[in-house]
Amino acid sequence: MTSVPKHFKHAALALLVLASLNLAGCQDEAKTSPAASAESREAADPRLVTVPENFGAQLKVEALSKAPVADTLSVAGKVDFDQSRLTRIGASVTGRITEIQVFPGQPVQVGDSLAVLNSTELGQAQLNYLKARAQADLQARSVERARQLFAADVIGQAELQRRESELAVASAEQRGAADQLKVLGVSPAAINRLGSSGAINSVSTVAATIAGTVVERNVTVGQVVQPAESLFVVADLARVWVTAEVPEQQAAQVRAGQVVDIDVPALGERLRGKLIYVADTVNPDTRTLAVRSELDNKDRRLKPAMLATMLIQAAPMERLVVPARAVVREGDADHVFVEQAAGRFRLTPVKLGPDADGRRAVLSGLEAGQRVLTDGAFHLNNERKRKELE
Repeated sequence: MTSVPKHFKHAALALLVLASLNLAGCQDEAKTSPAASAESREAADPRLVTVPENFGAQLKVEALSKAPVADTLSVAGKVDFDQSRLTRIGASVTGRITEIQVFPGQPVQVGDSLAVLNSTELGQAQLNYLKARAQADLQARSVERARQLFAADVIGQAELQRRESELAVASAEQRGAADQLKVLGVSPAAINRLGSSGAINSVSTVAATIAGTVVERNVTVGQVVQPAESLFVVADLARVWVTAEVPEQQAAQVRAGQVVDIDVPALGERLRGKLIYVADTVNPDTRTLAVRSELDNKDRRLKPAMLATMLIQAAPMERLVVPARAVVREGDADHVFVEQAAGRFRLTPVKLGPDADGRRAVLSGLEAGQRVLTDGAFHLNNERKRKELE
């Protein structure tokens, strides 16, 4: 076996020691280098980012604080008729429709004829009135003759009183027949004409009782109608309601008189109104509270049954807030950059309320006093993504 010279052994040992020292020196340098340490930490946590030198965007950091914020309650609703400006119109007598004079969308005034019908009931009521009137006239003449005979001592007082009683009954029957005609829609002037002429007219009209627009027609020519049926619906569309249902858990946030914003997708704009009604009871089936607002609609842009969203602002409360410009959307969630050290930030997930005048209430994820990046968050997030890809 060949022996290794002694001086070769010493040389190999020296090289091994030198290599160990160089390796230890490199490890110490890595441990003590701030840049290497930061890069190592950022590689381990992709949400950490260090602002590079000569970063192009202007950055601004602010400490979180509390401010009065009004929660906005968003509830689905719809445009509806102003029920105080809407009426359902029917026939006053039973009859058969012979003519329809208006159609949906047509404006009408009070007293305008909407339809014409022929009614045997009306004819019979007029005949009853004429009979009662004739009987009352007959009894009036009988009483007059009885008074003359009583004055001539031809008849006794009992006979006079009997005839006066018959006149009183006949007069009451005439008034009752006249009242029945009024119930059937005959005007006092028409009743007087009927009494004078004696001509029975079984034709009746269905007349508008308010000025507005015909929005429904539920009758056709030839149809037999009853007084209880709704034949036409007329509405004044100059004002409309917006109604919504508020969940009972949020009922304490609404009250009559509150100013509300109303989004109408069909118009593509936001309108402002006021709550004119808040229900006093909760719907037991839906567990909601009915609320109502009123809007001007002289230009007729708002159509009943249009979808709408009612935005109701509650009373302001002191809440921890973050500027809306500091929020970064990442993975369908809200995030902000929280300062870890000078020039170093961590992208932190948070839960925030809706935007209220450029501020968003913090629901979770942040504490008062933490410093967050308020200006330049978008650009810093792009830098974070670039480093993550590298």
